Amino acid sequence: MPNPAKLLTPISKILIANRGEIALRIMRSAKEMGIKTVAVFSEADRNALHVRYADEAICIGPAPSNQSYLVGEKIIDACKRTGADAIHPGYGFLSENAAFAQQVADAGLILIGPSPEAMEIMGNKLSAKAAALKYNIPMVPGTEEAISDINEAKKRAVEVGFPILIKAAAGGGGKGMRIVESVDDFEEQMDLAVSEATSAFGDGAVFIERYVTSPRHIEIQVLGDHHGNIVHLFERECSVQRRHQKVVEEAPSSVLTPEIREEMGKCAVDVARAVNYTGAGTVEFILDENLDFFFLEMNTRLQVEHPVTELITGIDLVKEQIKIAAGEALSFGQKDLNIIGHAVELRVYAEDPNNNFLPDIGVLETYKTPKGNGVRVDDGFEQGMEIPIFYDPMIAKLITYGKDRAEAIARMVRAIEEYEITGIETTLAFGKFVMQHEAFKIGNFDTHFVAKYFKPDQVKAVDDDEALIAAIVATKFFGKSVLKVEHKHVTQSSNWRKNRLKY
Repeated sequence: MPNPAKLLTPISKILIANRGEIALRIMRSAKEMGIKTVAVFSEADRNALHVRYADEAICIGPAPSNQSYLVGEKIIDACKRTGADAIHPGYGFLSENAAFAQQVADAGLILIGPSPEAMEIMGNKLSAKAAALKYNIPMVPGTEEAISDINEAKKRAVEVGFPILIKAAAGGGGKGMRIVESVDDFEEQMDLAVSEATSAFGDGAVFIERYVTSPRHIEIQVLGDHHGNIVHLFERECSVQRRHQKVVEEAPSSVLTPEIREEMGKCAVDVARAVNYTGAGTVEFILDENLDFFFLEMNTRLQVEHPVTELITGIDLVKEQIKIAAGEALSFGQKDLNIIGHAVELRVYAEDPNNNFLPDIGVLETYKTPKGNGVRVDDGFEQGMEIPIFYDPMIAKLITYGKDRAEAIARMVRAIEEYEITGIETTLAFGKFVMQHEAFKIGNFDTHFVAKYFKPDQVKAVDDDEALIAAIVATKFFGKSVLKVEHKHVTQSSNWRKNRLKY
């Protein structure tokens, strides 16, 4: 059923309940729309760029997020104090918290996002599956309900066939997830999955799925308004991951045929329609080696990787979110949308790829972003700033666009080479490794790309080569007679771990 049409409610001031690059990205679109913005910040973010950029800013507590960015009452109080009439949650923090969404509604404020009901249904993998089944969306074979009895669970696992995947119903980010290769390992892995799910989410419910051995992670961007209109904005390929979290994304996927793309898009729209979805959301699928796809979950928020969709469609997703929240109908239909060109995104993390991608916090001694045609950098830092230890260690999103995939990849390599960051380790060299790997270039890869192809020595070799070239240039320029290149030794610790002990 279509949503009840919402009366137009002009939005004049938005509080962004987030920090860093996503807060800045939202503020810039709001500014173009003539809408005032309010930043909230923790004590650790007092000098952050998003605080300086906003029209107003309010401190909401100490550095730990559970005392600041995750406290809904403080966010709503900041709205009342500043006269903000809407809240944009960005991604992470409270962006998919149904209880917070209800708090916002109860306070008479506008949440730039879906309804609390849609969040609640899609926030649990089992209820999300149940909603999707109304429209016969393809599912990975497995259980459709939570399972707790170990003997019954083992019986169902045998019926599904090994290898199987035990997954937390309330999970995400790989937590509460266990791959089980044989029946002999089942009980131990089931106990571990339940324990981890309880610890991470306060909910030990798990379910079982057949494990797809060579999966690709494909997601579809959707937009829905309060007038029953829902469209998809094509797919994003997000298969290059570490620790079950994305590092490289692109749009469109290099393997989808027009027929599969249309079918997946229709399924994504149906999933959104099953919960009367409003705003921007993402329906995630896994694609097997036969190009058969299966529903995975729905993220009821803006995704980190949304810029690649914006570049290939020309649609500003944040502006669309704001218009939808204000009650406007979508100004375009499915037939108006086309894929133009290709876009690639690298998440630039303060992490050490040579040390199992452990966070590596510190001061950005040098920070110079790449420029030029087809390059976009969404960031929240500048030279001299410190990467806080309290939050996700992402520094920036580096996005490149080209007329085709080859040009977008070539621009990414050029942009990575131009990006200058010193003082911390980053994923830039890893990104260059990915872009230049034959499997990625020809599009023959899956979510096991890192495990299959990446060895820390390969990134170290790239770093050493570049250091050698820089030293040779410096020697010639300064006329020095002695050439010395020092290599940074790989250790089994990180700045993040060392400094975490101080707090």
